Amino acid sequence: MVPHPVLSNRYAAPEERPGYVKNLFDEGAEHYDPVVGWGFWGTGNLYRKDAQRRHGLKPGMQLLDVACGTGLMAVAAKEVLGGDETITCVEPSDGMLAVARKKLNATFIQSGAESMPLPEAAFDFLTVGYALRHFADLEATFREFHRVLKPGGKVLVLEATRPAGKFGSWLFKIYFGRIYPFFVRLFTRSQKAEEMMVYFWETMDACVRPEDVLAAFKAAGFEKVSRKPVLGWFSEYTAVKA
Repeated sequence: MVPHPVLSNRYAAPEERPGYVKNLFDEGAEHYDPVVGWGFWGTGNLYRKDAQRRHGLKPGMQLLDVACGTGLMAVAAKEVLGGDETITCVEPSDGMLAVARKKLNATFIQSGAESMPLPEAAFDFLTVGYALRHFADLEATFREFHRVLKPGGKVLVLEATRPAGKFGSWLFKIYFGRIYPFFVRLFTRSQKAEEMMVYFWETMDACVRPEDVLAAFKAAGFEKVSRKPVLGWFSEYTAVKA
């Protein structure tokens, strides 16, 4: 299951998507943290930390952060865990990894999510922060999550979700599709940073609906699959390996 159809204005075929996304993130990485910081009104780290704690992350756990980007989820997890020695971060973008390595002494692996060079049943907790839309195949990725988790291990995926209602969907589009990219370009003077935010909106708008994400988790063998809506615009997906 693909998370969204081909965006023909960005790339011509599904197999071109990973290269396009990697290049976009490589070139926009230096702007990512400040852009995300003010775009979410400075609440991002508090929310990431609270979400991970609420869903069961505890000191001593082996944590895998997939599509770690600049390490924002892992930095929040470090505060919950009391250190970063049990954190492993996976990310395909060189630019994003370069930023993340400046913040953490975690284990870093450059890889896509669909086939990770990691042992089976090695992690207690797995996180994805706002990157579900960028995976090539949800079921294949979730099967890989299932493989690397220990029995009883848990997945937590945080994601932005376009509201179903017309008014909420309109507000979502105005903010993420127009206001956010405009101010990104204004403050960063970077065309690539603006393009990255516009691409984020396009993938949010085209992303499969929550029920499809839940179905993909179940198809991959997970149990206790659920979604918690947050403020009408965000989702906390969780699933447990039996």
